[in-house]
Amino acid sequence: MSSEENIKWINEQFKDTNEFTMKTMEDDDKKAELFYIKPLIDVELLQQIIIKPYFEMDSESKFIRYLKSLPQFQDSKSQEQLKTEVLNGNVVLLIQNKFYLLDLKFSFNDQTNTASVETTIHGSQLALSDNIATNINIIRSDYHQPTLYVEYSTIGQVNNHKLAIIYDKEKVNKNALNIITEKLQQVDKQVITSTVQLSNYINKQKYSLFPQLIMTERPDRIVYNLAGGKIILLVDGNPQALIAPVYFFDFMTSMEDNYHSYYISLFLKILRYAGLFISLLLPGLYIGITSFAPEVFRTELALTIAGSRIGVPFSSFVEVLFMLFFMEMLLEASIRLPKTISATATTVGGLILGTAVTEASLASDIMVIIVSAVAISTFVIPINEMAFSIRVIRFLFILASTLLGLAGLMLGLYALIMYLVSIDSFGEPYLKFNEKKKSKTKAGEEA
Repeated sequence: MSSEENIKWINEQFKDTNEFTMKTMEDDDKKAELFYIKPLIDVELLQQIIIKPYFEMDSESKFIRYLKSLPQFQDSKSQEQLKTEVLNGNVVLLIQNKFYLLDLKFSFNDQTNTASVETTIHGSQLALSDNIATNINIIRSDYHQPTLYVEYSTIGQVNNHKLAIIYDKEKVNKNALNIITEKLQQVDKQVITSTVQLSNYINKQKYSLFPQLIMTERPDRIVYNLAGGKIILLVDGNPQALIAPVYFFDFMTSMEDNYHSYYISLFLKILRYAGLFISLLLPGLYIGITSFAPEVFRTELALTIAGSRIGVPFSSFVEVLFMLFFMEMLLEASIRLPKTISATATTVGGLILGTAVTEASLASDIMVIIVSAVAISTFVIPINEMAFSIRVIRFLFILASTLLGLAGLMLGLYALIMYLVSIDSFGEPYLKFNEKKKSKTKAGEEA
């Protein structure tokens, strides 16, 4: 196409964009056209590296060589790419009937955050930022391997968000990478704005009770998983990354395990698994024993529990459901309320609710203790996605205990283990015990 046709084509593409700007630079026998969307670009950078040098250089050929040497220069393979890149904050130059593309995007969200979801006492408190380039910079700064590979693509047909797939080429699980790449290609959505939304679309088992990917804000967790051959997904504009494939035990691991001595880490892990079993089984156990097998308790304890339930008009099943329902409401309220009042509101609400229901004989004192223990135990699980799953599965255990007592609880536990064995995360078995042992054996054989 001639220069006039190219100018006509690009103006036609952005005819409905009122902020699209076209500028002509003319000096003696030189002429160039600039195209950009003003709010998306860094105007000062445009002045410094394009406009000023253009008028200082004596020939167009010299200016073109200068442009190609800039780190912001990008090859443009098609007219469609030109259109996309302009919308992403790139500047297009038309010189001698050829397009030249430069990345001059103005970033306002490249400040790193402090870890707020996965907090630790020791170690780095650095979290990812909203800017994908900053996030990759952080990861590369912590993972000094030439095999670290980043693939870029876009997701969302309307918003065209930048997506980065990051992995170590030598260590990556190739089968999982193929599955993830295939799933990403099948995502057919108009708008994808967050990593959480993306995880729902690429999840192989859409209706699984357990999360198939870990969502993290911590660069140290990302680096740790890259070294383990896992794949990281980053979406521009999101301060959280997705990690896949994952195993059940990954959700019970805190980054602080690596910062403590062996025995302290072991103690914390035991505490976490104890919390998992308490939050999962305690309500069902209470129903099973009080309703079906009170003889399991010692006589004194059985009498104490029976005494505390005097005046309570509900069965243990209704009592547990009643208290757990309001506990879940309290948890949701604490998340939705502004931070300045959430702690006070939930503490006062919990105290008033607990005192009121026992005084009104709507629940026993023992039940208040059980609900409190369950609530505290749920927070011991380090990854929130797993904590949410446990909160849902707990109600299935309560139902099983209500119908069949302790036998139902054991049957439910057996079914849960069978379910965990049956599912996988992007080709990898979900309930995998001996990953580290295998790695060590392999390393020993190679040595």
